Amino acid sequence: MARLRIDNRTARALWLTSHGLAQVPTGPLDAMGLIEQLGFVQLDTIQVISRAHHHILWSRNQNYREPMLDRLLRDRRQVFEHFTHDASVLPMTFLPMWQRQFRRKKEEVGRSNWFGKHLDADLIAEVTRRITEEGPLSTHDFETKVAGEKAMWQRPPHKMVLDYLWYAGDLATSHREGFTKYYDLAERVFPQDVPIYSDEEQIDQLCGAALERIGFGTPGEVQRFWEACSAAEVKAWATRAADALVEVEVQGADGAWNKALACADIEARIEALQVPTSRLRILNPFDPAIRDRARLARLFGFEYTVEMFVPAAKRKWGYYVYPLLEGNRFVGRIEAKGDRAKGTLTLTNFWTESERLHTPKRAAKLEAELGRLAKLAGLNEVVWAV
Repeated sequence: MARLRIDNRTARALWLTSHGLAQVPTGPLDAMGLIEQLGFVQLDTIQVISRAHHHILWSRNQNYREPMLDRLLRDRRQVFEHFTHDASVLPMTFLPMWQRQFRRKKEEVGRSNWFGKHLDADLIAEVTRRITEEGPLSTHDFETKVAGEKAMWQRPPHKMVLDYLWYAGDLATSHREGFTKYYDLAERVFPQDVPIYSDEEQIDQLCGAALERIGFGTPGEVQRFWEACSAAEVKAWATRAADALVEVEVQGADGAWNKALACADIEARIEALQVPTSRLRILNPFDPAIRDRARLARLFGFEYTVEMFVPAAKRKWGYYVYPLLEGNRFVGRIEAKGDRAKGTLTLTNFWTESERLHTPKRAAKLEAELGRLAKLAGLNEVVWAV
């Protein structure tokens, strides 16, 4: 039987629809529904305008505001924090399929040289005792110090222990104040009636949930969605689930065709597609739709690299550069910075992918979107410095 072929325009529309970026980002807000749709929202410490997790949710519905995520975590316990490819917020409904990931991360972290020498049994017991007796604590509630000369990324022993116990699922994020994480016993944060599944069942759920959220992808892309399974485990899942998967060929931006797997309802999804909104969107560098840079280039012909950790002299674009999505294509990128003390959002650079895209109409669209993004960060003035 011939594989279903998905042309590039359709593939782009499918991708944007799956990631909640095809529709106009307005209307009634269901923040929890957005997180369920995406599967996870990456957390990040860097605040240039608004932190990544807030920006990602705002991109799907611009009625979102920054305090809303903590309410889901602290008050409603509808989400939890843990490690996918990076620190992320996940729906609490995913907890049953996350049990082996706690174990995997505990083993991985325990073996690492980074954590190993700091995982003193007495300190682990002391940290656990204090949280048990005192309730949620942050790293600021402990006083151990880094021994010897400080190095980049080095952490005091108590911070290493807190993170180890968090990776292991013994501690959980209770809430955040600003971006400061408070740790509590997992049993006081997580529901205790979680169904128990075998490792194989959890792998099947993880892979199925990943493909459901991306619509189509290679086994490697399914594996990289969570980074909670090995490549061999994903391959075994694909064999077990073969009857529920659709083999497809997907056309890239360069016209080349690549084999992939698709979810069972892929033809119905294609039938239901609508033309993506032409509204200009400012995406966060950590948006899940663009996280896989190779796939982004293959589907959209858009080359994009995060340069935060590249020395300034070697950057092609800038420290924190936002891609611009319009319709089904990426038309440019900007560099901008928010100043909450002054209440300003300043645009410092604006590039389009070609000179012909640099039009007054597109600049006006950008100005309007900058004004909307400013509201997310509580800023009241947009300044063009270009």
